[in-house]
Amino acid sequence: MDLAVVDLSRLQFALTALYHFLFVPLTLGLSFMLVIMESIYVMTRRPIWRTITRFWGLLFGINFALGVATGITMEFQFGMNWSYYSHYVGDIFGAPLAIEGLMAFFLEATFVGLMFFGWDKLKPVTHLFVTFLVALGTNLSALWILIANGWMQNPVGSAFNPETMRMEVTDFMAVLFNPVAQAKFVHTVSAGYVIAAAFVLAVSAFYLLRRRHVGFAKRSMTVAAAFGLAASLSVVVLGDESGYALTDNQKMKLAAIEGMWHTHEAPAGLSIVGMPNMATRETRYEIQIPWALGIIATRSLDGTVDGIFELVAVAEDRIERGVLAYDALERIKADTTDVQARADFEIHRNDLGYGLMLRRYVEDPRDATPEQIMITAWDTVPNVPLMFWTFRIMAGIGFLMIALFATAFILCTLRRHETRWFLWVALLAMPLPWIAAELGWIVAEVGRQPWAVEGVLPTFLGASSLTVPQLWTTIIGFTLFYGALAVVEVGLILHTIKKGPFHEHSLFGDPDPQPAEAAREPAPTVA
Repeated sequence: MDLAVVDLSRLQFALTALYHFLFVPLTLGLSFMLVIMESIYVMTRRPIWRTITRFWGLLFGINFALGVATGITMEFQFGMNWSYYSHYVGDIFGAPLAIEGLMAFFLEATFVGLMFFGWDKLKPVTHLFVTFLVALGTNLSALWILIANGWMQNPVGSAFNPETMRMEVTDFMAVLFNPVAQAKFVHTVSAGYVIAAAFVLAVSAFYLLRRRHVGFAKRSMTVAAAFGLAASLSVVVLGDESGYALTDNQKMKLAAIEGMWHTHEAPAGLSIVGMPNMATRETRYEIQIPWALGIIATRSLDGTVDGIFELVAVAEDRIERGVLAYDALERIKADTTDVQARADFEIHRNDLGYGLMLRRYVEDPRDATPEQIMITAWDTVPNVPLMFWTFRIMAGIGFLMIALFATAFILCTLRRHETRWFLWVALLAMPLPWIAAELGWIVAEVGRQPWAVEGVLPTFLGASSLTVPQLWTTIIGFTLFYGALAVVEVGLILHTIKKGPFHEHSLFGDPDPQPAEAAREPAPTVA
């Protein structure tokens, strides 16, 4: 396998995934914010809340369409760019994606049309139920996709079948309730809620700064402040749970995030800043909070967090056992009735993936030298400086979001919505949660390297047999196409915001009656 092909395939998938994830979290968060807004309308029957729901629903629809288009492209790449990956683990990885399409996507796609065009055809309570089903389908889509991704991070409920030479499901319930997948789901969904709240807060701040649609903006800001505060607090709490899940399932990722080269005496300290160096394999100028990492990662004062050097030693042992598994597998391929070969394979089957990592340096892992085994063991270490700083920037933005929404909640409670310095802060802070979400995906996916599936399939073995020119052509083509889509997306959103919530042309049906009256309503207290 040409490693340039592997790197370009990774680059193309990373660009596609990061671009797709610009739309997904906003869709996740706006869907349930629409449920909240429409619930207030159903309870109060005040026209202003119908207008609010329809306006944010229109922005949801624009974002939803782009999210669907970019998501379909990502799934095609598994066959185009990662054909051996799809062959090797498709029986497991494909199941959650199929369920997502059949159960979640069809649910939201079926009812999204009713939500858009059913305002004047459905009773208010019925329309609210439709909106809830759209939100449910949107979040269920995220659940099944993250179950698939969580399996890549922690491949439970599966085993390699030497008869078919593929990974197969042994316990689907273990795949479904994978602790890494569950932690990723709640953390990712909460991050999407923060993004949506920041978006609504920023647009509301824009209207208040321009002194337009004041009643609409104040009500929207109030919902965003409460929803965003709850979501931002959840992100931090659930992020802590994600860290705890790494302790047992992805120890190398946790060590890289902390720049921890050696195992510290329990309980380990949490590094606030430092300068990790891959060449010297040390982290200089560390400032730590004593005991914090040990408590977060192990929920105890005596639990140990393993360092990189110790984990590399473990990887070296597993590579050596993986060579034995590879040898037994080759003997099974030569003689399927070889009982001793099958017995040897069963002993070392869990380390087969580590043996396959040697294919990067030698055609037959059984021919690897001790030096090649050592080099391969160090290949299990991801980019430590990138992991270290990406995580800290993401976490820092998370705490800034708590401060932002706490301030917004206090100001809305005091009915000081038009505090100008805060309106400017809210407007300028809008990109921050998107940046944090993208950085979170970098931490999750770069931290898994060099594995396509942790401990099972090295990334460089999963790629298709493409050429470098083919990949550059598709990368350039996707970049241009997605760039055009970005211009359309941003243009539509800005145009919709500029028109405002009371414009007579609406994609939801007939315009609201008496928009001027709704615009003149006084500022809200509770509803």
